Amino acid sequence: MLAIKYLLFLTGWGLVAVGAAITTFDLYMLLNYRRLLASGKTEHLPIPQPVRWRMAAKLAMVALLPLLLSEGIVVIPSGSAGVRVSQVSGTLPGTLYPGAHFVTPLVQSVAIYDTREMVFSTATGEEGKGAAGGAKPEVLQVQAKEGLPIGLAITVRYRLEAARLDYIHNNLPQPVSRELVQPTASSVFRDLVPNYTVREVFASKREEIRGMAAKTITQKLRTDGVEVKEVMLRDIQLPPEYAQGLEGLLLKEQEADRMGVETEIQQKQVRISELQAEAEKAQAIKHAEGEASVRVLQAKAEADAMQYTLPLKQKQIEQSRLEAEARKESTIKNAEGSAEAKVIDSKAEMQRRDLLAESEAKRIRVVAAADAERMRSEAAALKQNPLLINKIFAERLSDKIRIMMVPTDGKFFLGDMLKGSNPASVVPEVAQPDEGEDPPQIETSR
Repeated sequence: MLAIKYLLFLTGWGLVAVGAAITTFDLYMLLNYRRLLASGKTEHLPIPQPVRWRMAAKLAMVALLPLLLSEGIVVIPSGSAGVRVSQVSGTLPGTLYPGAHFVTPLVQSVAIYDTREMVFSTATGEEGKGAAGGAKPEVLQVQAKEGLPIGLAITVRYRLEAARLDYIHNNLPQPVSRELVQPTASSVFRDLVPNYTVREVFASKREEIRGMAAKTITQKLRTDGVEVKEVMLRDIQLPPEYAQGLEGLLLKEQEADRMGVETEIQQKQVRISELQAEAEKAQAIKHAEGEASVRVLQAKAEADAMQYTLPLKQKQIEQSRLEAEARKESTIKNAEGSAEAKVIDSKAEMQRRDLLAESEAKRIRVVAAADAERMRSEAAALKQNPLLINKIFAERLSDKIRIMMVPTDGKFFLGDMLKGSNPASVVPEVAQPDEGEDPPQIETSR
């Protein structure tokens, strides 16, 4: 349909152009003939035909038809809707949805509106300062309950109701975004925020404020044919001094909340410990009751058993008493036998000692007699050989000393070496031993 519209439009203007071209050519030929006629050059000059005004008018009339038809075809693009506006009766009811529509040329026109979702946004102070030129976003400044200024960054998603475009076109200021949505959203927040403190706006009542504002904005714009999809409170710009103080206060509240949570955890741990202690106590009581029941049953069983074991125990006691008497009698008899045996052993020991004493006295007498005889013989030998004293003395010095006795008459091979020595004495020669050598040897000569 759009191609047909453009084809009719081009056809009409083409016919107009052809008529204008014919008229222009005829006028040019007429003016050229008059110029030549004025100069006197009339020889062989063709007479021009008159201007074809009728043909140009007919072409114009024919061109009017496709132009009017093209003007009567209106194409609504996707995502848009239109409303017919008559030059006679004003805005006509009804909505033209996307597609091709026919209207009365030169009498009716179509106002096209975008029916897709649109966004209205404001910026905080920092965003407003950072924007440049005509793209600078507006800053929504509101006052809190304390009178402090707050910068709000809000976003409103909305769309125009296609079914009410005739009302919107006939009653609402244009453009709707700047003239209606922006003032409505700003006024709602400016009326709502002063009921709250800065702290509530920033922290505790932020979602409540957004919800109430969204509800109010939706109700107000719905009556004007604007459907609000969502109202977002993106950011809140606090005064610098208050922001610093609020930050410190929030940190303290967070610390208090953390301590409260830790306290609750500790209380729960204490409660858990108490429950565990009670459970252990109950288990101990149950265990003690069980042990007591077992002991009672054991005592009953033992009492029942004693009825049968008591006669047996009495018999065992009687048997033990008889055995003890028997052991006593046997012990007495054994003691008497042991006493008699000891008396016999003591008599035998006394006789053995007497015999040993007699034999020892006899041995002593014999030894004394032998010693006396030996001493008499030694005294006689010493009387005859006085030098034996030196020999005995030398032998008793050490068992390591070697003694050699030789005759002093010189009748052996060492006689010459002993000449001149004193025959009446025996002189032992003792050599001083070196370290690690054998003991000294003593040689005596006679």
